[in-house]
Parts: sequence; C-alpha cells; structure tokens
Amino acid sequence: MYIVGIIALVLLVLSVPIGIALGAASAVYIFIDPLLEPNVIFRAFFNFIGRYSLMAIPLFIFAGFLMERTGLVAQLFRFADALVGWMPGGFGIATVLACVMFAAISGSSVAMAAAMSLIAIPEMLKRGSPPWLASGIVAASGGIAMLIPPSIILILYGIVTETSIVRLFFAGVVPGICLAVSNIVAMLALAWYLKLPRGKLDLREAARSGKVAIPALGMPVVILGGLYGGLFTPTEAAAAACGYALLYGVITGRGEFIRELLPTTCRALNLSAVVLFLVGSVGVFQFLAANLYWPQIVTKAVVSIGLTPIGFIFMFMIAALFLGMFLDGVAIVLLTMPVVYPIADALKIDPVHLGIMLTIAVEMSVVTPPVGLNLFAVSSTSKIPITQVTRGAIPFFTTDAIVLLLVIFFPILSLWLPDVLITDVFNK
Repeated sequence: MYIVGIIALVLLVLSVPIGIALGAASAVYIFIDPLLEPNVIFRAFFNFIGRYSLMAIPLFIFAGFLMERTGLVAQLFRFADALVGWMPGGFGIATVLACVMFAAISGSSVAMAAAMSLIAIPEMLKRGSPPWLASGIVAASGGIAMLIPPSIILILYGIVTETSIVRLFFAGVVPGICLAVSNIVAMLALAWYLKLPRGKLDLREAARSGKVAIPALGMPVVILGGLYGGLFTPTEAAAAACGYALLYGVITGRGEFIRELLPTTCRALNLSAVVLFLVGSVGVFQFLAANLYWPQIVTKAVVSIGLTPIGFIFMFMIAALFLGMFLDGVAIVLLTMPVVYPIADALKIDPVHLGIMLTIAVEMSVVTPPVGLNLFAVSSTSKIPITQVTRGAIPFFTTDAIVLLLVIFFPILSLWLPDVLITDVFNK
C-alpha cells in the first residue's frame, strides 16, 4: 500500500496527470509482486471501463456540447432572464436558473461554467455588476450540474460503489435546488448591498422567450420523464438526449450544423477520453486493493477507533474539501471511494446519502484554489483575473457550505424523493 501511495504522490508532485500517476503506481506494484501477473493490468483496465452504465458519461458530455452548439443554452438563458431579470441582481439570478435548467441536460460543471461565461458575464457587466460578482456567480452556479440529474459525478459514484444510479439522480434534485436557492439568496443580498440597477418586468417578452425555449425545455422532460417512467436506463436517457439535440440541430441549423458537428464531436471525445482513462486507472487500483485486502484493513483500523457515523462523515467531508484544492471532482470520487465506501458501509451510512454529501463537497471544490476548475474555466473564457473570480465565488461557497451541513444533519433532504418516486414506480 505504501509503495503505491509513495509512487503516486511523487508523480503528482512532478505534475503527472492523476490517471497516469495512479495507473503507473498500481502497475509498478503488480510488476514487482510475484503473485500477480502483469497482464491483469490490461484486464482490470478494460473490464472496468467496459461497463454498460459508463457509456452514459460520454453521451451526456456530447449532449451538453450539442446543446451549446445549437443555441439551446442561449434560449434557456433568455427565458430565465425574462422571468427574473426585473429583480435586484436579476441577471445573476437568471444565470443560476439557466444553470439549473442546463444541468438537467449536461451533467458537466466545467462545460456549463464555460458556456455561461460567454453568455452571462458580458451582459451582467453591461448591467452594472462588478467583474468579481459576475464571474463569481457563474463559477459557483456551474457546480450545480454535479447534483441536478444527470450528473457525471453521481454516475461514477454509482458505478464504483454499485449504488443505483437512478436513486442517486433523484436524490440530487432537492439538494441541487437548495444550492440554487442559496445562491439566489446570496445574489439578492449582494445586489441590495451594491445597489445594482433593476430591469423591468415584461410579460410579453417572458411569454415570447418561453415559447422560443420550448425545444430546450423539452430535453429535461425527455430525460427525467423517461427515467421516472421507467422507460430509460441512465445510458439510454443519455442516448435519447444526444438524439434529441442532433435532431433539433439538423432541423434548425441544417448545413451549418452538419459542418460544425465534427469539431463538436471531437471536443466531446477529448473530454470523454480523459474521464474514461482516469476511470480505467482506478479500475487497476481497485483490482490491486481488492486482491491485497486494503479496504478491509483500513476499515478495521477506522472502526476500531470508535468513530460515530457523524464523526466519520465530518472527517471525510473535510478531507474531500482539502483534496478539492488539488484534484478535480472525478479524481476525488474515484480515488476515495474504493477505501472510504467499505468504512461507511460498516458504520451503516446510507450509500445514497453518502454520495450526495460527497457530490456537494466536490461541487464546492470547483471554486477552491489552487485547482478550482470552474475558476480557471471562467477566468480563461471571460478574461477576468483569477483573483477576481475567486473573490466573487467566496459568498456562494459559504452558502454551499450551509447546504452541505443541512444535508449532513437532515438525510431526508437527499433520501425523501428517491424513496417516494422509486416506490411509486415499483407499486405501479
């Protein structure tokens, strides 16, 4: 165990990507262990990424990029602005609402933050918002994509821990809405303090933009309606989302959309390849850990300390937030779960509740320097200095922490909806 940890740590210090570092460290141990054959590296890697449910990740990534390219994201944003643009800081609130609606399609936090930077930040600056606030609300709200289904983080958590992905999807809805509400409240308070100008309520514009946004609003209905009705598995829902976006693009964009289809596909493939390589590397590590009984050894050591479930949860959340300062959310989930999940299971912590708490912590990590991915995505897209983006994200990080505490102490926030919906479907 120590050999793998030391090698992985050295490689990470040398700025080697996390997937390569973890895979190389596990491979070195397998090569020097006389009881393990080197060819198990390839078997473990491809067996882990060959799971059917994992196909949902590249498909949802592709659907998100298609939504951006076809202009469906801009339609959602205009509709949200027409609804709440008249409130103090209304454009910032519209950004939060648009992120919630886009999150029900994409599942990628960084993709959403980058897309919203192009649409929302110039308009917020034009309406008097300071650069730090405009960039901060976009960076923080982008993390909502990790909780509102479909969520790439929840898919990976479900695969690694063998927890129902559909239950995890529904469990993320209420906490995701809580995060959105907390961001809206913070935005209202900041707008009132900064005396930001208000827009005017135009019911005709709201009706017109709502009519235009019907195709964009239809995709969440297809995805969530199919999952709730038992028509789709998560992977089939992802494929349906891609088909929906492709059909809309061909009908509305025709030749221009077809010309842009190859570059869009390449962008989605690049991001998917990075995620799947990291997943495969974790598969090699998980094989090694299982064969050497590392999870059982760690579980026995932690349980012997006498930690209560709530004490363990707080320790793990602090560790996840710390790791978020250096690693992205996918890496945090894939690195911690093979060891942490058996401990949580021994302490009788609900796996769905654990997944939602971890996802909120990971959502907070996208705005924690030095490696807050959303901070860099927003800064590079908007050309606002990273220090300004970080400053603007702090108030929303604070409200997210309050939501995390609520979910920790009130598990019903994450468990109520899947219990109700899944029971209803089963009874039918």
